[in-house]
Amino acid sequence: MKRNTFFRFASPSIIIMMLLMVIPLIMAIWLGTNYVTYNNIASPQFVGLRNFIEVLEDPVFWRSFRFTGLYMIVVVPMQIIVGFTVAILLDQVSKFSRGIYLSIFLLPFIIVPIVGTLMFKQLFEPSGLLRWAYQTIFDTKFLYTEITVKALILFHGVWLATPFALVTYFAGIQTLPIEQIEAASIDGASGWQKIRYIVIPHVRSLTIFILLISLMDAYRIFDSIFVLTRMNPIYKADTLMTYTFKTAMTVQRLGKADAMAVLTVVGVMIILIPNLIQTYKEQMRER
Repeated sequence: MKRNTFFRFASPSIIIMMLLMVIPLIMAIWLGTNYVTYNNIASPQFVGLRNFIEVLEDPVFWRSFRFTGLYMIVVVPMQIIVGFTVAILLDQVSKFSRGIYLSIFLLPFIIVPIVGTLMFKQLFEPSGLLRWAYQTIFDTKFLYTEITVKALILFHGVWLATPFALVTYFAGIQTLPIEQIEAASIDGASGWQKIRYIVIPHVRSLTIFILLISLMDAYRIFDSIFVLTRMNPIYKADTLMTYTFKTAMTVQRLGKADAMAVLTVVGVMIILIPNLIQTYKEQMRER
């Protein structure tokens, strides 16, 4: 694809997205430079960069940042690996069985996130199946602690996000030219060699796409944390989004919460820009 053609098609979306992002971002930056609570929301007090400095010096903010990073490092690679593996396996079964399996695997993707998280949490309640299995296998009671709650959040994240990668990879595999597979079989290539040298390069651009979307989703995770922890600080399982919510709604520090939001946007851009540049280079090489 030529560069001019790429920007001609992409420019309307870029302009709209810039307007939708820049105006709220400017307002958030302005609010972040003011001391704002629900009591003085009509007459905010300008404090300059004090809110941003306070955020950067807040140990709870950095703890939330670290857990958000852990969530991204664990959930995103796992959903890509599991989604790709299941997509390969689904491609080997009959169409009838494939429809049944897809229906099962897509349940987390179809159910409303809050409802799905509540159903997931019920499995670990006193009468839950997974709680019974845990107690049977390890011969000890399942307790909600900082470690177990964080493990549940990570496990739920993989369960919730994998169907997106699965569907995307499965669709990409269906576009794979059958001639390449047949030629590889004639040359004596094993199943693993076909996957490594044919399938993986074929879905490389899809992997970048899944990575971009998954990173954004993981960075702004909120629903499952809210349900699984009930915002209880004892678990120390806050992410950037939940801590921003607490700061705005519980502590009622709207200015500080806006400063967090601005820093979060900066963090997202730092993560996404290198991937966007890589995607652009991939498009240029494929033209």
